[in-house]
Amino acid sequence: TFARHSSAPVLNLESNAFHPCQGLADMATLRELLGEPAGKRYVLSWAWHPKALPVATPHSQLLAAADSGMHITVVRPEGYDLAPEVLTAARERAEALGGSLEETSDLESGYRGAHIVCAKSWGRLGAYGRPAEEARPSQDLRARWIVDEDKLARTDGARFLHRLPVRRNVIVSDGVLDSPRSAVVQQAENRLWSAAALLSDRLGA
Repeated sequence: TFARHSSAPVLNLESNAFHPCQGLADMATLRELLGEPAGKRYVLSWAWHPKALPVATPHSQLLAAADSGMHITVVRPEGYDLAPEVLTAARERAEALGGSLEETSDLESGYRGAHIVCAKSWGRLGAYGRPAEEARPSQDLRARWIVDEDKLARTDGARFLHRLPVRRNVIVSDGVLDSPRSAVVQQAENRLWSAAALLSDRLGA
């Protein structure tokens, strides 16, 4: 709506549904880490958080992996599905480039063979707008759904991503976050360069 009525370029810096600037930064990071991401395995893993968070960032991170032709696994507890229409679009876009998308609540199999593990918390869509109700069922998930050394040991030498800031030993353990397999600083820096490239393109600089 803004774009329709504006005479100047309008950039989405995050809405309820999407965070496209984060998606661009993640695509740049995937290429830096993997060279050619197509055909590699990408895990988008839900993580516990003390309050309900929006789905905008995981939606755009999912689409970034799909548009990179990756084999994607969304690992989340039962009841924490992302928006069906976004999952459908991501699956179609991934398959068009030789990739795939699956969902699972099985932490053991979900991480297996991954080259990238991206952690993000999001709330239950069915409880959207009711954070107190949303938070109650997830308390018992806290210990199991942290990204730690044991989970990364099931991967194919995966690099760890998170958009930052991150809660230490809640979303990810210190042992993962401070290890050479963590690429979170590189990912955060790419928010600068991808945004600069976008502005340069949109503003004709």
